Amino acid sequence: MDKLERFLSRAEGLLERLEGLLPQPVGAVDWERSVAFRWRVRQGQGYLQPVPQISAITLDDLQNVDRQKQLIEANTRQFVQRLPANNVLLTGARGTGKSSLIKACLNRFAANGLRLIEVDKDDLHELGDIIESVAQRPERFIVFCDDLSFEEGEPGYKALKVALDGSIAAQSDNLLIYATSNRRHLLPEYMSDNESYRPTSEGEIHPGEAVEEKISLSERFGLWVSFYPFKQDDYLAIIRHWLKHFGCSDADCEQARSEALTWALERGSRSGRVAWQFARDWSGRQSNQRAG
Repeated sequence: MDKLERFLSRAEGLLERLEGLLPQPVGAVDWERSVAFRWRVRQGQGYLQPVPQISAITLDDLQNVDRQKQLIEANTRQFVQRLPANNVLLTGARGTGKSSLIKACLNRFAANGLRLIEVDKDDLHELGDIIESVAQRPERFIVFCDDLSFEEGEPGYKALKVALDGSIAAQSDNLLIYATSNRRHLLPEYMSDNESYRPTSEGEIHPGEAVEEKISLSERFGLWVSFYPFKQDDYLAIIRHWLKHFGCSDADCEQARSEALTWALERGSRSGRVAWQFARDWSGRQSNQRAG
């Protein structure tokens, strides 16, 4: 009998340790730990993981995207005020601030109850579970899908279409989907797709199914926001902003100009991301030289 009791005691301890290794159930999420969460899947079970430290970027940090910033900020403000608002697709040139703008909106409206859930493309097939898990919460949720693009037949493509506007159930009132992509229609487009367009003798054009399928997802986003490559003056203005952010003077900004142009030339891009990277590098080197 003693052996049986010892065995049961050890088995109970082992089960407790195993339970501690399992992901926290969705219903037990500590909503006070963070304003941003990631959807994770472990051992077949999905759960929300709080992000302890989020990007501190603000709307004022985003330069030369004033129109895009105005559109996204206004839509997000409507959402947190429980007014009608749209799902958003941000597309265009790389490094121009698409994902940074969403993070900045989170920082702007977190005090108003806005929360963000980042979902990887490979987990989009679980969107239904994610939406259901927060449907009864008082907060306002943005599901954030970054750098989104699909290849033919990927399961997340259909799941996103259904979540946006294709289910018999109405979309949850407290949740929107914001996605960024370098592709306007989220799927690769080929010249052969146009071969299915054929005119008839009456002049009517019949669009082919391949083309219709490729635009059917992007058109379910109510708001499209496009981003464009920066001109040289825009690029230099962004660098000046970030150099000032790192404590550099006006003289420093002027001194860094030629190096900034070389930096962009070597990378083949004058994006906001390249400007940020240069400002970090240059200000760090200058501080190191002065300290030495």
